Amino acid sequence: MSQPFIMSIDAMGGDNAPDIVIQGLEYYLKTQGADHEVMFLIHGDETQLRPLLAKAPRTTERSDVVHTELAIDMDTKPSHALRRGKGSSMWNAIESVKEQKAVVALSAGNTGALMAVSYRLLRTMVGVQRPAIAALWPQPEGMCVVMDVGANVECDASHLSEFAVMGEAYYRALFHKDTPSIGLLNVGTEEGKGNAIIKSAHERLKNSELGLDYQGFVEGNDISFGDVDVIVTDGFTGNIALKTAEGTAKLVSKFIKDSVQDSFWSKFTALMNFAGFKRLQRRLDPRRANGGVFLGLNGVVIKSHGGTDAIGFANAVGIGVELGESRFLAELERTLTALHDEDDNIGFVV
Repeated sequence: MSQPFIMSIDAMGGDNAPDIVIQGLEYYLKTQGADHEVMFLIHGDETQLRPLLAKAPRTTERSDVVHTELAIDMDTKPSHALRRGKGSSMWNAIESVKEQKAVVALSAGNTGALMAVSYRLLRTMVGVQRPAIAALWPQPEGMCVVMDVGANVECDASHLSEFAVMGEAYYRALFHKDTPSIGLLNVGTEEGKGNAIIKSAHERLKNSELGLDYQGFVEGNDISFGDVDVIVTDGFTGNIALKTAEGTAKLVSKFIKDSVQDSFWSKFTALMNFAGFKRLQRRLDPRRANGGVFLGLNGVVIKSHGGTDAIGFANAVGIGVELGESRFLAELERTLTALHDEDDNIGFVV
């Protein structure tokens, strides 16, 4: 049994908060809680939370409610959240990490506001130029990590190099693999492909002596069908790829559903292959990949999809538990320090 730690929860963030948040915590504790001694600080309106907690005995047993009536709306601009967000459930959840009352903060709220408040309160780790968002991506044999998926529209080669070592440390903590492989997303795998920024980042990672398993360039189809563990890109490209994949998964699911309901014979054969369809449905389920992690901050902040359900939120909780029980931040700091020292030694300037 692991040592107990505290996760800070923004109960009022998300399209269906606080109901889905409490249901997600309860689902996690019901399905995985016996193996993990995690406690929750739940930030939100106590008058709304108490009736929900009355139906969630496991969550009630493992949580304390920190009351606030303030919440940041899903359409609030980041600048407004910084000016008026103090004392809100999101702000308080992140502040608990800053004050070391919790190890991890989790919110399904407004992404821009969450990043802005996280940056304001936690700041970046020493030497980190920009925090980035890492997302999980299903592959035939498990999951890969893609970053950045939206925090940084424009990046230079040093940013991409930082993303590589941050993503590698995250993958190690989450999947317990000693040396995850790394690929740099490009328009082709040949040495001459890509713009000047991509080429510079490629040379930097290829010649690094940090012991990284850098595989070189990968293409868009390698995200889903490749065997690279960590795929590095700028936030503009990563976000478009992520939204395209989500839309494609929904389209394929619709095609399958329409096909099996097309006729009596289709329904009959689908029933005969019920177990296989259930496995397919699970593999296409975007809830399995819910939970983007802000990397590069002095604390762990996880963003759940705002429109997820209890199972999806529980998956984000699971990511938080894995990171909270690991030495993730210490290991991330170690690898970033090694990267920056190597930058100084070789005179890497972009």
